[in-house]
Amino acid sequence: MIEADIRVKSFGGAPVLRDIRFRVATGEVLAILGPSGIGKSTLLRIVAGIDSAFEGTVARPERLSMAFQEPTLLPWRTVAENLTLVHPSLGREGAVAALARVGIEDRADLFPRQLSLGQQRRVALARAFAGDPEALILDEPFASLDPATADEMLALTEGLIAGSRPATIFVTHSEPEAARLATRILRLGGRPATIRPDKEAG
Repeated sequence: MIEADIRVKSFGGAPVLRDIRFRVATGEVLAILGPSGIGKSTLLRIVAGIDSAFEGTVARPERLSMAFQEPTLLPWRTVAENLTLVHPSLGREGAVAALARVGIEDRADLFPRQLSLGQQRRVALARAFAGDPEALILDEPFASLDPATADEMLALTEGLIAGSRPATIFVTHSEPEAARLATRILRLGGRPATIRPDKEAG
């Protein structure tokens, strides 16, 4: 389970997040919606433990994975090497198996520049799930993809989450994506941003 109680997060003395409290249980998917610049990515960094400069508490499982807006692959390492760098115990065989889960095992020895954006996003997804995470954070994983590719990625992510059932937090600007993938929706609004009434996803 993820449990967050963020009283205040400030930049330069100015509050940007205030009074944000939520829980995400095993198997749940919480979608976070809100306008650009409202603090969604800041919230995710706090939950992931990347940003500790805030007032409040966050409880998270030990095995937590995050997929960022950009694939964040090292260009001088092959696709398989990008996975084993984060998960050394996989070895090459395990890396290829992880890539097979997202349908690109044949790209294991290529470099990121040789992949399309959609394929790079699949590598990032494979890396996120390779450690069998108890908690998963997805920061706009389908952004900048064409509609067909985004739909494929959404279906793939939906299947991976259903198979491993991590407590998942998913940031998106798309209402349809949130409705399809999430079990609950949390909306951020105001200055500083706080929670607006959430609703069950359809």
